[in-house]
Amino acid sequence: MFSKVGQIMLYVNDQDEAVKFWTDKLGFTVIAEENNNQGLRWIEMAPKKGAETSLILHNKDFVAKMSPELNLATPSLMFFAENLEQLHRDLLNKKITVGEIVNMPTGRVFNFADNEENYFAVMEKE
Repeated sequence: MFSKVGQIMLYVNDQDEAVKFWTDKLGFTVIAEENNNQGLRWIEMAPKKGAETSLILHNKDFVAKMSPELNLATPSLMFFAENLEQLHRDLLNKKITVGEIVNMPTGRVFNFADNEENYFAVMEKE
């Protein structure tokens, strides 16, 4: 049986710019980084140390060459936040593309775009 989602792999065009976005703009922490100096480099990030799930940033071009059968489209990610209005304001102040807060049957949600214009969602969870 599966016990949890451990890692989510994001395939990006520029790993260094993606790291800057996730750390500088969203406050994520780099947990680990591996580089075999032959093109395979990945960076593990999470909202905070000890988080159950982390993001792994992979080089999209490298992965496409190594595994052409993979779908490298950005997965739909739903992040949870406790203070939705404050996070929404913070992201706007950091010049991030942010959608309006909308009421859904499951709670209030907004979306935002990363530095490569991939969109992610944030839901209010206490």
